[in-house]
Amino acid sequence: MRAQPVASHFIDGAYVDDPAGAVIDCVYGASGEGIGRLHEATPAVIELALASAERAQSDWGALRPVERGRVLRRAADLIRARNRDLSVLETLDTGKPLQETLVADATSGADALEYFAGFAATVTGQTIPLGGDFVYTLREPLGVCVGIGAWNYPTQIACWKAAPALAFGNAMVFKPSEVTPLGALKLAEILIEAGAPPGIFNVVQGHGTVGAALVSDVRVAKVSLTGSVATGRRVYAAAAEGIRHVTMELGGKSPLVIFEDACLEDAVSAAMLGNFYSSGQICSNGTRVFVQQALVEPFLARLKARTEAIIIGDPLDETTQMGPLVTAAQLEKVMSFVEGGLREGARLVTGGARLNRPGNFMQPTVFADVTDTMTLAREEIFGPVMAVLPFASEAEVIARANATEFGLAAGVFTADLARAHRVIGQLRAGTCWINAYNLTPVEAPFGGTRLSGVGRENGHAALDHYTQIKSVYVGTRPVQAPY
Repeated sequence: MRAQPVASHFIDGAYVDDPAGAVIDCVYGASGEGIGRLHEATPAVIELALASAERAQSDWGALRPVERGRVLRRAADLIRARNRDLSVLETLDTGKPLQETLVADATSGADALEYFAGFAATVTGQTIPLGGDFVYTLREPLGVCVGIGAWNYPTQIACWKAAPALAFGNAMVFKPSEVTPLGALKLAEILIEAGAPPGIFNVVQGHGTVGAALVSDVRVAKVSLTGSVATGRRVYAAAAEGIRHVTMELGGKSPLVIFEDACLEDAVSAAMLGNFYSSGQICSNGTRVFVQQALVEPFLARLKARTEAIIIGDPLDETTQMGPLVTAAQLEKVMSFVEGGLREGARLVTGGARLNRPGNFMQPTVFADVTDTMTLAREEIFGPVMAVLPFASEAEVIARANATEFGLAAGVFTADLARAHRVIGQLRAGTCWINAYNLTPVEAPFGGTRLSGVGRENGHAALDHYTQIKSVYVGTRPVQAPY
C-alpha cells in the first residue's frame, strides 16, 4: 500500500491508532488499487483528541499573536518546500490530476497559513470613550474548534479551517472525509515540525458517527463543516443543542450567466473550469450555464471542440487534464444524472459515457436545451456534467438564476461592466465573479446563502467566526446608586 500512513490518527503531537475501530480503506480512483488502510476513531481516541486540544489551547491562546503567526508561517514554508510530495499524495487520495494538485491544493493551503500568520498580529480591540469612563474590547479565542472536511479538496479544506482557528488562538480537532483521510495527517505532522505545541491540531478519522461525537461534546465551542446539505442539517442541529458557533459551506447549483457580448473564448474557458476542473467535483461549480440566445450555437460549437480535446488518463502523468471521479459510488451517481437528462429530453452535445478502462472514469459531458424543471438544472450533480440553458433578457435570466434553494456562487460574463455589476447585485449568492470563475484567493471571504451554508471562510471575515468579543467597562468616577 503505497500511501499507508504511520497510523490512523494524529493526536497530541504523535500518531495514534486503535485497531478496534472500523476499517477505512483508501482506494485510488484511477485504478481501484488499495493504497492505505486506517481505522475509525473509537470513543477512546475521540476522548484523547478532545482532552489534548482542551489542555493545549489555554497556553496557545495566551501566546503573543505574532508568535502564533511565526508557527503558521514556518508551516506554510514547509508545505511549499514539499509541494510535489504532498501533491502526489493528494492525487492518490482524490484521483485528481497531478497537473491540478501541484498548483491548487497544498499550495492554496500554504497561502491560507501564510495569510492568517500575518493577520494574527493585527487583531486588536477598541477603546470607546464615555466622558471619563471608557470601555475597551478584547478579541478572545473561542476555545476548542472542530473541523469536518470534504473529500474533494482535503488538504486545502484542512488548511482553510486550521489556519484562522490556530492564528486566533484556538485549538482544532479535524475529521477528514473517510474517503480522503491522508492529507490532513501530513498537515498535522508539518505543524508540529513548524513549532506548534502538541494538541493544537489533532486529526481523527471516521464516518458521520465520529463527527457527531465531536460536534456534540461539551468542550467544543465551534464547528466548521464543508459537506452536503444533508450533513449540514445534522451538524447544525447538534451544534445548536450546545449553542455552538457554526460555519457551514454546503452544496450549490450555481448559475454562470453569459451575455451575447461576452468574449466567447473566455466564456467557454470559464464554463469548462466551472464544470470539469477536478472532474466537476467542486461545490461552487457553475453547473447551470445560462447563455443568451444569439450566442448559444457558437458557444456550444466551441465548447464541444474544446471538451472533446481534454486529455483523460493517468492522474500521475502531468499531461493528464482530467482524472477519475473519487469513488465508484460517485461515478454511479453522476451517470444516473446523465441517464436522467437523456430521459427528460435534454440534448447531448458531447460525452455522456463511461470510459472503458479501469477506474472511475467518464467523459466530460455537455447537455443543451436544458429547461429549468429538469433534474440537471435543479440538483447538485458533483461530476463533469454541464447543463446549458438559453435565455433572452437580463430580467429573465436573473429570475431563473435565483430560482433555486442554493446560493453558494454565481458568475457573469459580459463586456458591459455596468450590466455585470447590476446583475451580480441581484443574484442571490454569497461568492460571485465577473468575467472570471472559481477563483478563491484566501484574501477574499468564501461562502454561501440559503441551503449553501452559513458563515464565511477566509479573508477578514474569518475573524468573526473564530473569536469572540469581550467588553470591559472601566469606571473612573464614584459609583452612584438610587438607594
